[in-house]
Amino acid sequence: MGENTIVTPSFGEPTDLTMDTAAFDSLELKVPSLIDVLELLRRHAHDVDQSTSLPPDNLEALASAGLYGAGATSAEGGLDLDLAEMSALVELLAGACLTTTFVWLQHFRLLRSATSPQAPEFLRAQLASLVRGDIKGGVSFSALLPGAPRLMAERSHAGWVLNGDSPWVSGWGIVDELAVLARTASNEVATFVLDARAREGIEVTPLRLSAMNASATVTLTFRDVKVTPEQYVGSVPYDASPERPEALRVNGSLALGVAGRCAELVGPSVLDDELVHARRALDRADVERIADARARAAELAVRCAHALAVSRGSRSALLGDVADRSTREASLLLVFGSRPAIKHALLERLIGTS
Repeated sequence: MGENTIVTPSFGEPTDLTMDTAAFDSLELKVPSLIDVLELLRRHAHDVDQSTSLPPDNLEALASAGLYGAGATSAEGGLDLDLAEMSALVELLAGACLTTTFVWLQHFRLLRSATSPQAPEFLRAQLASLVRGDIKGGVSFSALLPGAPRLMAERSHAGWVLNGDSPWVSGWGIVDELAVLARTASNEVATFVLDARAREGIEVTPLRLSAMNASATVTLTFRDVKVTPEQYVGSVPYDASPERPEALRVNGSLALGVAGRCAELVGPSVLDDELVHARRALDRADVERIADARARAAELAVRCAHALAVSRGSRSALLGDVADRSTREASLLLVFGSRPAIKHALLERLIGTS
């Protein structure tokens, strides 16, 4: 890697689908220390993979580089990244350390709540700290999962009461606050901000993941957890319709990051052009095509990881080898942030079944 330039993902031989690198180039201008951050994450990636929790240095490096403000405007003290730049940033970070990137991404639901014009006063007061990363956020998304609501919020005379569970809450013991989303009796999604710590009525069940185990992912079970009116952010109607493509685009960059890491280590190959095509498919996808584009990226990450394993030979059989880690990460990304349409598209690609 050059000392003064960001190594962008390989684009293979020039084709009419070769991605414009403007988003990657602009990151170098907006985040001058990004090269140093990526190098630090790469150095720590093996140790992170073998750990049960992220080292503080990783997230503090992101904060020092201003990356906790990636979702905020310049007027709010943030980086003012557009979707293309955010997608490029996630791809670069995921290629360096997927676990760190994954935990960092959880922050942006809380930041988005704080930047909303409807944000309550207490949350607006935290905005500068959230942008700097002095306060690090996580999220409990169970209210948005398909099917019957997992976590319910009921109004009480003193505020709200939460009951139910929330699987896959990442960053427990790492982040400071959680944006907790719960469904109401009127089928709205209510958002609350809670301290990310054990308290009466919350049962914490650690989950052991095959990859990204240092994300400190848990299931939270809520039993009559009382929430004050001051912790309530607001409510919106629950919408079961397909998500907008841009809402699913960024998560596709996690798979591209793993695929790009593996393709770079394999060396020049047809995988480089496939990476270009997969990235462009995500960039161009509309609501009808985003599921297939996400599936394409996830399936490519698996093939790139397998190609790396073969190319490295017997070393890849050692626990913690970069090929072993990448294979486990690519497998996990087959099911992370999935939706029924993405699952269907992946099965079509893998086994040709409907």
